[in-house]
Amino acid sequence: MNKTILVAEDEVTIARVLSAYLKHAGYEVLHVFDGHEAVAVFQEKAPDLVLLDVMLPGMEGWEVLQEIRKSSAVPVIMLTALGDLDYKLKGLNQGADDYISKPFIGEEVIARVNAVLRRSSKILDSGTRMQFGSLTIHLDSRNVSISGEAVILTPKDLSLLIFLAERPNRTFTREDLIEQVWGMDYEGSDRAVDLAVKRIRQALSRWPSSQGEIRTLRGLGYQFSVYEK
Repeated sequence: MNKTILVAEDEVTIARVLSAYLKHAGYEVLHVFDGHEAVAVFQEKAPDLVLLDVMLPGMEGWEVLQEIRKSSAVPVIMLTALGDLDYKLKGLNQGADDYISKPFIGEEVIARVNAVLRRSSKILDSGTRMQFGSLTIHLDSRNVSISGEAVILTPKDLSLLIFLAERPNRTFTREDLIEQVWGMDYEGSDRAVDLAVKRIRQALSRWPSSQGEIRTLRGLGYQFSVYEK
């Protein structure tokens, strides 16, 4: 079954171009013009990825992203005419998986969509899990829980957590993590690693620090540290 992309874009010309490229690439496309409709359609149709314009009428893209992240880790790519780095970092900090600045090339959009979907659907060995005290990471279903209660993470944040957890007590630089988790085709700032770690820490806030933590080793990088009693 073809994957479904939700395009939330109020400019008709841009929406038509995006839809044409996505359909040509084999995707099913849902299109909405405003933020409220984006949330409603997302909840009803459960698309595989969202292309989300920042400047939507009714409800801005940032607000739509926040609503999506309350219940889902589905990949979200922000579309923005705002080239300022602060806006891009804002999107990443709020849980976006990537961003594309306008004007864009249709082929670039498809390449970004394909890359994000590849990362989010990475297949790991089935039937395996990692246990760190009350923290459980199921590698088959890519679910995370603390004391049996589900933890919501974006696909990229989950990939980063799994990469670190599979290599406990080892230190990795930002450059290492960009290469291993974001991929060689990533063209953004390595600040994305810091933002992802911040979100993961917030998501794991109920995990007792006596059992483990993601540590920052100043000047070196990050480490998934686990402690044995």
